[in-house]
Amino acid sequence: MSEPNLILVCAVAFATVLILLSVLAGVIRLVTLVFPEKAEESDEAVLAAINTAVSTSIPGARVTRIEEIK
Repeated sequence: MSEPNLILVCAVAFATVLILLSVLAGVIRLVTLVFPEKAEESDEAVLAAINTAVSTSIPGARVTRIEEIK
């Protein structure tokens, strides 16, 4: 019985993983197209909590703009 070629086994394993990851990427792309991300609306309770925290920490301060840093 001959021994399997190690380079061939590694190449087949690499190709299999590459194909599986490509299929999973396609499925994820399809799911994001079918179910798009909803735009978040401003929550009044969160805005009130931020205003309260700022006015408590720094008396006389006023919040003029709130933006999310990504």
